Amino acid sequence: MKMTGRKFGYALLLFVFVLGGCKKEQPTTSLPRSFPEAEGVSSQGIIDFLDAAAKSRHEFHSIMFLRHGKVIAEGWWNPYKPELKHTLYSTSKSFTATAVGFAVSEKRLSVNDKVISFFPDLLPDTLSPFLSNLKVKDLLSMSAGQDPDPTFTTVVKDSNWVKAFLAVPIVHEPGTKFLYNTLATYMLSAIVQKATGEKVIDFLKPRLFEPLAIEGMDWEVDPHGINCGGWGLRLKAEDMAKFGQLFLQKGKWNGKQVLPAAWVEEATTLKIYQAPDAPQSKKDSSDWMQGYCYQMWRCRHNCFRADGAYGQYIIVMPDQDAVIAITCETPDMQDEINLVWEYLLPAIKTNKLDENTALATNLKQKLSSLALPFPVEGNNSVVASQISGKTFVLEPNGKHLETMNFQFMDNMCKVSMLIDSTHYNFSLGSGKWISGETTLPGPDLLLLAKAHFVGLPPAKVAGSFGWKDENTLELVLRYIESPHTESITCKFDKNKVSVDFHYSDGLNNSQPELKGVMND
Repeated sequence: MKMTGRKFGYALLLFVFVLGGCKKEQPTTSLPRSFPEAEGVSSQGIIDFLDAAAKSRHEFHSIMFLRHGKVIAEGWWNPYKPELKHTLYSTSKSFTATAVGFAVSEKRLSVNDKVISFFPDLLPDTLSPFLSNLKVKDLLSMSAGQDPDPTFTTVVKDSNWVKAFLAVPIVHEPGTKFLYNTLATYMLSAIVQKATGEKVIDFLKPRLFEPLAIEGMDWEVDPHGINCGGWGLRLKAEDMAKFGQLFLQKGKWNGKQVLPAAWVEEATTLKIYQAPDAPQSKKDSSDWMQGYCYQMWRCRHNCFRADGAYGQYIIVMPDQDAVIAITCETPDMQDEINLVWEYLLPAIKTNKLDENTALATNLKQKLSSLALPFPVEGNNSVVASQISGKTFVLEPNGKHLETMNFQFMDNMCKVSMLIDSTHYNFSLGSGKWISGETTLPGPDLLLLAKAHFVGLPPAKVAGSFGWKDENTLELVLRYIESPHTESITCKFDKNKVSVDFHYSDGLNNSQPELKGVMND
């Protein structure tokens, strides 16, 4: 069949679009690529979503949109990149539950097993009836019966989290009342390790990660080497999308039943309502009141999802045969997912759509040019020259920051900070991001947990700087394998400096300014 010039141009654009999304040729382990209209999705709807995201208060880091098993749109907001992992926070929970599913299918354990049966040497002196009756399935469905959630107090002060969990009173009959309990998910990880002799990440490698060609993942551990379960897994955006696609395909991958279909059904169907007595109007507007499954949430529109703090989503849409994976930092996760329902859901049609070269070009350009803003690109060569190469000595402070040294050259600022007798060095660009690594712990919701970041490689960062005014230097460090950013504002007054640290996650932002003086 002869191809017209218009069709040839559109086909060529499709070829460029598929290869251009990641700016490099996709390896064979990647998901297949296609084009929105070819899979029955409107490019205009995706464009409208990206425009709305740009105007929103959400800081998106990546998005991957699958229809009929093919990637139809993908983008990373620079300096985030396709090859980088991203902290998943509680999206990790769905992977922990999947490890339980594999263990159940191999008869290593049962969802009806009593939790205390796995840890006979760590039980409290007195066993309550509720603790005695606590089952694995109660942990899976967030109905352990504890109240309040003991997670944050436990992981900060206790070294044996299993023993600490078992010592927390259970005040409601297990299985009867929903309460989000991240430590309960940690217990699932501990149970899998007890039953199989392997950490969850190692147990999942041959069963989940290798069949899906997921590589380079890592997962935080507790003080005893147990994966945290409820948080701490880091994966790439495409890995997240693969996981969602596996569940959409009821556990099949490349024609092989990787995960039992019965477990997929069990893990994604309603087990308990979060607020059964809430008014219907509130239920209708909330994706947190559609019911909880096994470490997954039901959504509106007959969807289900894995989700994590600050807006990490794997949204599975069975009725539309679609999966959407998002990494983000947001203060309002409901408002973030509302953008999906408002723009992306209605963009999905039943049949293929007519070719539209102009729209395809526009979408390709938008996806390839996504970027987070730099600090203000003001320049102050006078102050910069005065402080370049100089070291400022800070007064005693809660951050244990002892000294700061600045060097300016070729649109670059090199900063060295002495914290607790350790030097941390960063390079930051003007109007650009300079990538590097650091062992300095960045902002994180679980930063104070015992053994936090133990065993993980140095954090990847991207740095940029700018002058807000003639005396105020802003340094921005993005921890680009996490949702978070650290901003450091330095105000100079002759030989003095005041330093203010601000964390994008809102934690620890009440610290006073640090004061210092130039060391002559």
